[in-house]
Amino acid sequence: MSLTGLAIIYIIIWWIVFFAILPIDVERQKSIKVDGEDPGSPENPKMLKKFIYCTGITTFLFIVIYLLMKFEYLNLRNILN
Repeated sequence: MSLTGLAIIYIIIWWIVFFAILPIDVERQKSIKVDGEDPGSPENPKMLKKFIYCTGITTFLFIVIYLLMKFEYLNLRNILN
């Protein structure tokens, strides 16, 4: 597989994992109420922590998928034929 294909797979996996872990560890109880602000939005969404976790999980999943493709345990061309 080309480098472009691998990059696209990594990015797709990253976004799926990111949206899956986005609601984790969110406290919706606010100490300060601001007029015009959504009452359900978190005070501190902890985005840096989620970004780091997402990148780590995605890297692990990508390596597993890459190795499965390299050793032909996961070969979509053979599955479709």
